[in-house]
Parts: sequence; C-alpha cells; structure tokens
Amino acid sequence: MALLLFWSCVKSNQEKNGDYNQKDEDDQHQSWKDYGGGPDQSKYVDFNQITRSNVKDLEVAWFYPTGDNKIYQFNPIIVDNYMYVLAKDNSLVALNATTGEEIWIHSGLSGMARRGINYWESKDGEDKRLIFQINNYLQEIDARTGKSILSFGKNGLVDLRQGLGRDPNTLSRAQSGTPGKIFEDLILLGSGTGESYMSSPGYLRAFNVVTGELVWTFHTIPQPGEYGYDTWPKDAHKYAGGVNTWGEISVDEKRGIAYYPLGSPTYDYYGADRVGSNLFGNSILALDIRTGKRIWHFQTVHHDLWDYDLTAAPQLITVDHEGKKIDAVAVVSKNGFVYVFDRSTGEPLWPIEERPVPQSEVSGEQTWPTQPFPTVIPPASRQEMEKSDLNPVFLSKEEKLEWENKWDSLQHGLFMPPSDIKETLAMPGAVGGVNWGNTAANPDKGILYVISINWPSLYERLVPLDTIQKRNKIAQTQSASSEEIYLQNCAACHGKDHSGIVGPSLVNIKERLNFKDFEQILISGRGDMPSFSQLDSLEMKSLYNYLSELKGKPNIMREVVDQQVEKPLGPVVAAGGAPGGLETRKLENSGGRHGAPYPLGVDVPDKRLYLNGWGLGVPYIIDPPWSEIMAYDLNTGDLKWKRPLGEDLEAKKKGFNDTGMLRAQRNGMVVTSTGLLFSTSKDGKIRAFDADNGKELWRADLPKGTEGLPAMYVENGKQYLVVTATSPFSFGRGNENSSSQKDDTQGGYVVFSLPGSNN
Repeated sequence: MALLLFWSCVKSNQEKNGDYNQKDEDDQHQSWKDYGGGPDQSKYVDFNQITRSNVKDLEVAWFYPTGDNKIYQFNPIIVDNYMYVLAKDNSLVALNATTGEEIWIHSGLSGMARRGINYWESKDGEDKRLIFQINNYLQEIDARTGKSILSFGKNGLVDLRQGLGRDPNTLSRAQSGTPGKIFEDLILLGSGTGESYMSSPGYLRAFNVVTGELVWTFHTIPQPGEYGYDTWPKDAHKYAGGVNTWGEISVDEKRGIAYYPLGSPTYDYYGADRVGSNLFGNSILALDIRTGKRIWHFQTVHHDLWDYDLTAAPQLITVDHEGKKIDAVAVVSKNGFVYVFDRSTGEPLWPIEERPVPQSEVSGEQTWPTQPFPTVIPPASRQEMEKSDLNPVFLSKEEKLEWENKWDSLQHGLFMPPSDIKETLAMPGAVGGVNWGNTAANPDKGILYVISINWPSLYERLVPLDTIQKRNKIAQTQSASSEEIYLQNCAACHGKDHSGIVGPSLVNIKERLNFKDFEQILISGRGDMPSFSQLDSLEMKSLYNYLSELKGKPNIMREVVDQQVEKPLGPVVAAGGAPGGLETRKLENSGGRHGAPYPLGVDVPDKRLYLNGWGLGVPYIIDPPWSEIMAYDLNTGDLKWKRPLGEDLEAKKKGFNDTGMLRAQRNGMVVTSTGLLFSTSKDGKIRAFDADNGKELWRADLPKGTEGLPAMYVENGKQYLVVTATSPFSFGRGNENSSSQKDDTQGGYVVFSLPGSNN
C-alpha cells in the first residue's frame, strides 16, 4: 500500500509540474540532446550515412567562429535543428544546426559550467528548457526564446551552496564543470569542491526541473546513522570535503538507476584527519534516481592519498559473460584500472583482489593496508616508471643525467604514499590515467573505448602547514612584487615564462579575461586548478596587472580598471543570468588553499601536512607514448587494440613518431553503428578510426586545438559531426611550445558532413 501511495505521489507531482519527457530507451542513440550524446553517456549514435568506405570524403559543411579568443570545452547539443553552443565572450548561442545561422544570443553568462548544458522538455513539447550551472547557482533559459525563466527557483535562481551542511559564506565552490544529467523531471547534479582542507562536501543532489525544488540529497560523506559513517572519524562530515562527482553521470533509464563516479576526499595527499577507508570516496555508486537511495557501490581506492578520482562516464554495456547475457557497467579510473560490474547488483564480472600496498611512515597517517586490483582486464595506462623510462625526446643530456642521479633518492611505485622525508613519483599522476570525456562504448556489443594518458606526478615532501605559510609570507604581503606572487603561486603550472605547462598559456590574458572573471577563477578555482582564495583583492589585482603588461612591471598599488564587455553582434535577446546570480560572494573564513579552522568540538590532529605544489609540472620526463586510444572487448576481458593518439610536432622534428601528446586530458569520442570511432586530440586534428581494429581512416585539420567532446547528429536527412576548436596548439614540453606565440587564427565550431547540399 505504501509503495502504491509513493508511486501515486510521484505521478501526481509529474502531472502538477507539466509532466516530463521520458525518452524511449531505443531513441537515446538517435540524437545528441544530452552532454555525451544520451543518458547512458556512450557517445554512441545509430546513424548509417557516414561509413568506413565514405568517411574519407568528409568536408567542412560550415564553421561558426566564437568571435573571441577564449578557450571553450563545450559539448554542443542539438534539438530540433537548434544547436546550442558557448561563444562570444561566454554567451549561450542558438544556431541553425543545418546552416550555422544565429537564431538567438543570450550574452554575458560568465561563470557558466564550461563543459555543457542540459535540455529538458515537457511531454507535450510546449515547455523546452536549457538548464545550467553558473557562479554556483542553477539557472534555466527558454530553449526557444533564449530568455531566463524567472519562475524557476527564487527569481530564476537555485543557490547550490545552500543545503551542504556548512555556512554558505565559507564555500567557494559548489558547481561542477560538467552539466549533470536529466531524468524525467529531475536534474541530477554533482559538484566541484576544490582540493583543500575544509573544502565543500561533494553531496549528490536532485532538483525538480520545473520548480527548482530540492528533491533529495545523498551524503557522500556519511552522517550519523548512515551507511559508511564508521569508515570515517566521528563527526568527519562536519569538516571533511570532496568525495564529489565533478565528472560524468550515466543513467540507465529502464532501471531508473544513476551511476556516479566519485572523487577522493580532501585534503588529497594527507589523511590524518580522515582515518579510515572513507566511503564513498573513489567509489562507483549506483543510486535509485527517484529516491536517492543507495543500491550498491564499489570503492576503487581506500583512503585515497593520490587524487585517483573516478571521473570518466561509467559505460553501460551488455556482454556475453560465461554463457549469459549481462547488463554491465564499466568504470575506468585515473589510476588506470578498468573495473566491470553487473549493473543491477554491483558484482564484479571478474575477480578484484585486495593486495598489500606500501604503507606510510608519516606521523599521524594511517594508510589502508590493501587496495583493490582488477584481474583479467589489462590496465588502460602505465602504472610504473623506471629509470630506463626517462624521456629521450625532451630531456637534454644534462637533464637526463640529473634525473638518473636523482632517481635512487625517489620513492615510487603504484600506491606509494607521499612522504615527509623523500620526494615521491606517482605513476599515473594526479591527472594521468583516464579522465572526463575519455570513455565511450558500443553498448550492445560490449565494446569499451578508452583514451588514456601516461603522466607522472612528482610530489615534494609533506611539510607542516606553518612551513608552507612561511614560504608564502613574502608573496602575500603588500610589499611583495607581482612577479614574486606569480612565481610562488602560478609558475609550477603556467611556466616561469607564462607560456603554459600543465595550465594554459597566460600570455595576453587580458584579451581573454576581464578582472572580474580572473578574480572569480582565483577565488573558486576551475577545472584542475585549485582555489587561490588566500590571496587578497590587492594581490589579485597586482597579479592581473602583471600578466596584462606587455612590457615592464606595474606598481602593486595601481588600480585595475574593469574591462567593459560589449554586447556581441547578432540577435541578442538577453544579457546576464537571472537577477542576483552574477555577484561574487565574499568568502568568510574559507582558509584558501590551506583550509579554514576545524569546527569546535571535533577531535582532529594537532597539525596538518601539505604538499607545496600539486606535482603536475613534469609530464615530459617519461618516454612516449604519452596519450593512447584503445578498445576492450568486455565479453572476454581482452584488449582488442591500442595505438598512440596524436602527433607532437616538436617530437616529430626530433625524429620521433607515434608519440601521442603530452597533457592530452581533454579529448572525446563518437562511436557509430557503422563501425567508426571519431576522436579529437591535442594536436588540432579530428580523426576517424576503424572501431574494430584501430586503423586510421580519415583525419582533418582544425583551426585551433580542441578540448572536450565532439557531437554527431542528423538534421534534414544529413549526418553531421561538430568539433569545438578554440584552444592554443600545445607541442613539446611547454617552453618551446607554439602556444606561447600569439595566434590570431579564429577558433570556433567546425561542422563536417559528406559532400552535397546542406539545406
């Protein structure tokens, strides 16, 4: 009776809210209405026009320039001949998907989640909405008119910092860079929390699409009485952070189950204040979408100390396993392992063994004694680096000798914990292995496609917090030069010459960001970049001026004049988000990178340890290949094929071929029913491979580099492929990198099709 009453209430609420669009499961591969293609995130399309035999004939059908020089990671979505893209100084633009003609522009949406948006329509098709995160709010735009929907939430806003069990004024980050997922009348969201002590908790939430009302919350850091509470210290939910889905959620519409890949707890590299295995950190978690209740989970890393998040989309596939058809889910981690489970029960298809791993000798740290190792299925990336693997391409003889002499003083190996005595080389590193956008599938055939990168991290010794603060003291005073602030906080990722190493080039930054945008990024962080909210407003202004100057060094007391952003040319129907959603909240006691004080009354260690830096600056020390694309047959657990992805032009000049690309995280794929696998790469090319054997069948040059996911769609009987190409090219190890040169080429959205009429 209670169950019947529950379903009656659900149905009543759906009718009250204008009903919902329950997609036919068979239809999800016939369009690209969602980030990642469809609810299952397979990036698979059942289109038959582009085949192995004619893919070589693909040509540019039309090109839409972004009208600026910003870097966009946006995955376009296409609905009823409308293509929605991000362009023109962070404007949401609706294009005619057949011709590229602008239909409307909603300008001034700075702070929008960069990787994509969500689309929802009512069952009768009268109500069509675009749903997105911006400046830690959830907002909506009418998909036909481009205007904000002010009936959603409170005057068009849902504050994502509310309801997390913390003072919202202490939270700098609550939105994810990835758009979430739609199911019926719900929008499912993860979050971005930052990496520091006392960062936001990564609770999973579902909101009503029409009203903005919070429907349910799942506490990924369990509270008293909840499953997993005993895997943390008492009251850890009051101060622990992370354990968030900042990557890609996959949905099984038939079962009503959502699969969440969860990241590590924070602080990432020292866990004395979070003794235990720390559920649901680093877990694949299956939730009942309508209730938010846990169905099953599997933790891939216990008490993570390496930032081995799960972030790539879980792939929902059907396999022949031991004589039975099994609906499975495949998950690939930043640690390189491939895990495969029964989708309904969470049972592994092949044994996963708990094996002893190196233990920490750092005071206060309690490493977990074992870690889970999948068997049968080969890992997707390299998991160890030896002295013989030092890079012959980009290390000079002197550098190679220096590293060889240094090698014996390093500790290294899979699951080797950071030390307070020695430097630690982690392989894969914190951004190695498999990341967002890097998985796809042919779901009915049980074939998994993966892009991985081989990127080591070098971690300095762990030191007490006061040591870090003393190092930063000079750079955090008004008497410090702008250059000192930059070298202390930014150079490890962006290079001493600002040309970019792990992070992008900062040359000519004033052309890409006004000061308000720059300040927001420093306060909140973005993508892989942590928050630097310990810098005060004067220091942020000084840093911005320093990066904006072509010659000389500005005086630290010089005032920054905010750039006035003009409305873009074209059919602008609105500007800015919903009223009240653009302000930068002044944080109170957030503690910046190092975390706020612990709450009163909790039992925590006397001191915190911290790494000075994030260990991301040495990808060039390992020999190629640096990035690879591969296919797994999960009916058998075999690796079908593997090949390097991309060509580094600096390496090629030195006589090295098939190297793949350094820093090749942000790539995506499209799989077709005609046996093609399309993939982007960091060398500014789009390629098509034979999905069965990995043979390259076609490639095309793009005007700029590309980040994020391509998309494929059919309109008016014609099949199209669209690629976002807005990033500077990046070759070599960074210093000789061509992205350090000013590039006036216009980036934008490149649309390919077979020859013939596009009308």
